[in-house]
Amino acid sequence: MRIDLHLHSTASDGSLSPSALAWAARAGGLDVIAIADHDTTAGIREAVKAQPGNLHIIPAIELSCTHDDREVHILGYFIDPANREIVDYAEGAVDRRLARMEEMIGKLEQLRIHVTLDDVMAAAEPGARVLGRPHLARALVARGHVPTVGDAFDRLIGDQGPAFVPTRLLDPRSAIRLIHAAGGVALWAHPKPDMFQRDAGTFVEWGLDGVECYRPRATPQDIAIFEEYARRNSLLLSGGSDWHGVWQGRLGDFFVSAEEVDRLLERGGM
Repeated sequence: MRIDLHLHSTASDGSLSPSALAWAARAGGLDVIAIADHDTTAGIREAVKAQPGNLHIIPAIELSCTHDDREVHILGYFIDPANREIVDYAEGAVDRRLARMEEMIGKLEQLRIHVTLDDVMAAAEPGARVLGRPHLARALVARGHVPTVGDAFDRLIGDQGPAFVPTRLLDPRSAIRLIHAAGGVALWAHPKPDMFQRDAGTFVEWGLDGVECYRPRATPQDIAIFEEYARRNSLLLSGGSDWHGVWQGRLGDFFVSAEEVDRLLERGGM
C-alpha cells in the first residue's frame, strides 16, 4: 500500500484542483492520501466526490501557527470538514492571509524587488481560497526576479528569508484544540529537529497526538529523533510529501507504507 498524508490542492496553494489532485494521486500509484490544505477544508468534498478507482481520501487540514515568533504547522487528520468551528476559522483565515501577503510584498519592495498583489493573484489557480507563499514564489518567477520557485524560497521568502512573515493565525495550543473539536487528531507538521526537541513536551501537554516523521528531505538522523520520541511518549507517526506541484517532482514518487503509519490509520478506523 502506498500512502501520502500531506498534499495540497488549489483550495490553498497547490497547483491542481482537488479532483485533479485525486486523479493524479491515483495515476501516481497512491492508495491512500490526505488532502491537507492550509487553513481550509474547502477542497475535500470535491476530491472525495471525484473518488478515482479505489483511492481512499482522508479529510485533513494544515493549520498555520506562530510559537515564540517562529512558524509552526499542525496537521489535523480525520476531521469533520464541515465542522462549524473549522469552517468559521477558515473564513477568517482568508483575510488574515491576505494581510500577510501584503506585508511580504512590502518587505520585497524594501529590497527593491517589485511584485504586486495582482501578480500574486494571477499566479494563483482558479479556485484558490487562501494565498500562500507558493503563489508569491510563482509571481516572483513570472516577474523574472528569480529563476525557480525553489530559488524564491531559498533567497527571499523561506522561513529564514528577508521577506518572510509568519502567518500569525493561531498558537499551537489553539490549533490542537480546534482539531480535536472537529473530531481529528493533531500532529506537528515538518518540525525542525531543534525546535521539536525544545518544545515537543509542551505541545504534548497541550494535547498533541503525533509528529510528521517521514518526508522527502528528512535525514535519517531527523527520523531517528522523531521515532524515538514518539515511542517514549506514545505519539502517532505520519508521513507525506507536502506536495504542491510538479516542481517538486511527480506525485507518487514519494510514499510511506502502512507499517510506518499503522497506528495513525488505526485511529482513523482504517
